[in-house]
Amino acid sequence: MRSGLKTLAETYLRYHDGIETPAPDENDTIDAIIASMTRESETTASRYGHAVRASHAKVSGVVIGELQVPDDLPPELKQGLFAKGGTYPVIVRFAQGPGELLKDSVSTHRGMAIKVLGVEGEKLPGHSAATQDFVLATGPVFPNPDAKGFLGRMKQLEAGTKAPEAVKAAVSGTARAIDTVVKAVTGESSPLLDFFGHEPLHPLAEPYYSQAALRYGDHVAKIAAFPAGSKQEALAGEKLHPGEDPDAFRHAVTAYFGGDTAVFEIRAQLCTNLNDMPVEDASKRWDEAASPYRTVARLVLPAQDSRSEARTRYADDVLSFRPAHALATHRPLGSLMRARLKTYQALSNFRHGRNQIPGTEPTAIEQVPA
Repeated sequence: MRSGLKTLAETYLRYHDGIETPAPDENDTIDAIIASMTRESETTASRYGHAVRASHAKVSGVVIGELQVPDDLPPELKQGLFAKGGTYPVIVRFAQGPGELLKDSVSTHRGMAIKVLGVEGEKLPGHSAATQDFVLATGPVFPNPDAKGFLGRMKQLEAGTKAPEAVKAAVSGTARAIDTVVKAVTGESSPLLDFFGHEPLHPLAEPYYSQAALRYGDHVAKIAAFPAGSKQEALAGEKLHPGEDPDAFRHAVTAYFGGDTAVFEIRAQLCTNLNDMPVEDASKRWDEAASPYRTVARLVLPAQDSRSEARTRYADDVLSFRPAHALATHRPLGSLMRARLKTYQALSNFRHGRNQIPGTEPTAIEQVPA
């Protein structure tokens, strides 16, 4: 006779097609986001004489390595890409948040994008390559709950693109100072203040999050990468000085990979219920006491030249990192992710078209320049 107690797997929400609840006017909202970000991209392309990414434009390092998936994960974690043990080649990009090539004194949120190669299985419509991307950022949540909220923020960012860089640095510094007070009082950072004024920490010594939800096979989850190397842990909390060095993050990443290996644990936080852990509100933090982040793989990035001219040019002009580059079992979920699916595609098309350099997905790690 079966006990009345739930098994661990049964405590987690089962994925079903009715999990998402799009707003009736969501497509119009997403079209407006694309229009705003395209205008921003037009502004920066005219400024630099070359189109750059509309977000995460300034790369601080591009590295290759391995994603190591163990074969002994529990059933609820043994899903999608992580359903069986194995080792996959990866390309990883570290970058600053803005869609501009600013001095690092404008210390905003930062990103980590992971492209896993050799991934077989059914992909999302429009994606046929054997790759799976995870696009992550500092901060466990996004400042805005959904596409409509982000549209309002995007209009502000679009207007601010034309402002002098000194103004952007001042805004970043002010946001960081206020957030320090907020953290002292509440114990947590303000997602909005952190977005504009993230602490200038070492890029390899802090975690990165998907922020919004994605399908995790039979379940729903958020994904994160946590630094796990001993040297990275020693750097945790150590602040860089971007006011003195306009490329402080790049120099820190280059110096680190000049002689050391970086290790990140890839962890999944499974959703227990949609009331406490919504997929349509990316600004709500999921309770880690109710469902902690649990390790599903190790990302190992050996010492290498992370900033060679050829590799940087390849990452800037050829590669695209998109949530839409995904297995069907890892389909992005929620309003913000649905906006990203369309927006990243449109902006990638703009960047590659303006630069007259076709974007291609790599089929082998050897295609990444040394």
